[in-house]
Order: sequence, then structure tokens, then C-alpha cells
Amino acid sequence: MKLAISACVSVILASTHAFSPSSIRLSKTSSSSLRMSTTDEVARLRQAAAQAREEAARLAKELGRENLATATISKKVLKTGTTKVDPEVLSSALKGVDFNDSAASQVAALDQLREDGIISLYKSATVQAGSGDLRSYPVSLQMLESRSGLTSQKLGIGVEEVSLDDFKYATLWVTGGCSVTGVAALAFLPENIGATVCYLIAVIPILFLGIGSTAPAAIANVIASIKGGDKSGVSKADRVCRHEAAHFLCGYLCGLPIAEYSTAEEDIPRVEFHDTVEGPMTAQRELSEEEVNALCVVALSGSVAEAMEFGSAVGANSDLMGLQSVFRRSKNFLGAEKQQDLTRWGALTAYRLLNQNKGKLDKLVQAFAAKRSVSECIRIIEQY
Repeated sequence: MKLAISACVSVILASTHAFSPSSIRLSKTSSSSLRMSTTDEVARLRQAAAQAREEAARLAKELGRENLATATISKKVLKTGTTKVDPEVLSSALKGVDFNDSAASQVAALDQLREDGIISLYKSATVQAGSGDLRSYPVSLQMLESRSGLTSQKLGIGVEEVSLDDFKYATLWVTGGCSVTGVAALAFLPENIGATVCYLIAVIPILFLGIGSTAPAAIANVIASIKGGDKSGVSKADRVCRHEAAHFLCGYLCGLPIAEYSTAEEDIPRVEFHDTVEGPMTAQRELSEEEVNALCVVALSGSVAEAMEFGSAVGANSDLMGLQSVFRRSKNFLGAEKQQDLTRWGALTAYRLLNQNKGKLDKLVQAFAAKRSVSECIRIIEQY
């Protein structure tokens, strides 16, 4: 029995050598020799993995230990993720994944690459991968601050870019400025011209109040542009880059499929994820505990990344509004206290994941600034 088990382990270990760096580097022979294409290399890796699984399953069946074989080979495949795959092989494999396809197709393709040992960090934070990162637990404000240095103020929770005071002072300035200008027009301009100008200026406060009542966001954008950048002196582009890169990184680690990734010429890439691996949710579909936990981490990751780098986050309210929608669709009832607990836990977990992968996050921020594609961003996560 011991000899059989040893033989099984030897076969598995021998098979996993197929994933070592030396076996996946493209051979550099003389100019006349043929070079193996990256496509053939990926196919060879998959074939080697399949042969290893079949051999391990056969030997384990002889020993009556099928479950042991499955667990062993899974660990070996995951372990190969610690080995650096040839960049060309990795790039070729990722380019074969259509990230504009359905959520199910994306998940199936990335699961296959993970099983073949080409990628290793995809879903690495999930329970499925044997990680405890997405198992929630009670987190108080004191625990959050002591373990991460984060507070609600630093995360930008409840902090608005344009406050009610800004609207109040803007209204006073518009009304007062128009009144003074109208009186000055009557006093210093010719009679007919001054009256016309005064009437036109008098319309401005009415328009301001009308727009503010029907489309306050338009007034808020104008006020924000007049106020300029935040007091820390950080540009909006830098904040958005880090914010979105953190969403991308945590979403990838949690195994969420990409719903949209836009790289408009005038804008920084923005990423949105499907709430589930099945894609768009139906009205009857409810979210499981692990799905809610994953979405909590991804939602808080952007603000956490800003706070880690710049000391405070700006505009976290939009992410929190999306998180409220997640809580409402949870299969398990989540009261107000539980929601606050999950929000704090999500911030702490996001901090831990981002801190553990800080080098990857920094590289990913640069990729977002350069408007790289999804496959290139994933290659950066897996390679660095």
C-alpha cells in the first residue's frame, strides 16, 4: 500500500514538472530550427495536466481513494500557479478569452486556464479555492481602525463632494450677483439698453432655481468644477485610476465576471462586474452569502485603495448605494446592524487583499492610466 501511494505521488510530482519555467520557455536554438508556437505550448500544458489527472485518478481508484486523488491533483494544479508561466504563453491564453462574451463563457474559460495551471490568482479569494477571505465575521469600528487605520471619514462615507452648504452659498451668490448687476445696468447704461439687460439678468436666478429643482446634478457638477480639485492636491485622474484598478483586482480575485470595461478616449477605463457568475440577475434570483460577501469586498475596494494611497477617499457614496441594492437582494435577511457590520468587514477584507497585492495594484494603476485591455490587465496581475 505504501509503495502504491508513493508511486501515485511520484507520478503527480513528475507530471507537475511540466509546468516549471524551464519546460515552458520557448527554446532558443539555431535560426534554422523550428520554434514551438505559443498556441502549441498552451495545448501541451493542457494535455500534460489532463494526463496527470487521469493517471492520478487511475492509481487512486486502485487504492480506493478517488477523493484523495481529486484533492491532491487540485492542490498540485494550484501549486503550479506559483511558478511563473512564460509571458507569451500567458498572453496568448488570455487573448483567447472573449471578455465581451456572456458571464458563463468568461467563467468557464478562466476556470479552464486555472485548472491547466496557466493562471492561479483567479478566484483565489473564494471558498471554492480553499481560502477563508470571503468568510465574513463581525468587525467593529475599533477593529477596523486598529487593523487597517481606516475610518469612516478616511473612506469618504457620508462625505459629499458638493454639500448642501455649497448649494446654499451658490444660490446666495447667484441671486445677489444678479441683483447688483441688474441695478448697475439700470444706473450706468442707456435707458432702453439698461432695462433690457436688467430683465435678462433677472431671469438667471429663476433659471438657476428651476434647474436646481429638476436636475440638481447639473448644478452640482458646475459647483464641483468651480471648487476645483480636492484639498489634498490629488488629481481626479489619479484617484479614478486607483479606484477602478482596485475594483478590477478584487473582482478578479473574487472570481466575478466582467460586465463592462470601457476605455473611452477622453476617459479613464471603468470596470463593472456581474453580480453573479450567471450574469444579469432576474427578479426572482437572490444572492447567496458568499456572493454578497464578494460584492461587499469589491464595492469597498475602490475607496480603500484611495485611502491607502492618498489618506482619504472621495465619492464613496455611489459604491455604497450599489451595495445597498446588493443587501436588498440577499437570500438571508440583513438588518441595519448586519449591513453596517458587512460594510466594515468588506473594507477590512479589501484592505488585506490590496495590501497583500500592493505591487500588482501599482502596476495595474499604470495599466489603467495607459488604457490597457482586460487581457493585458489580467496578465499583469498574474505575472507580477
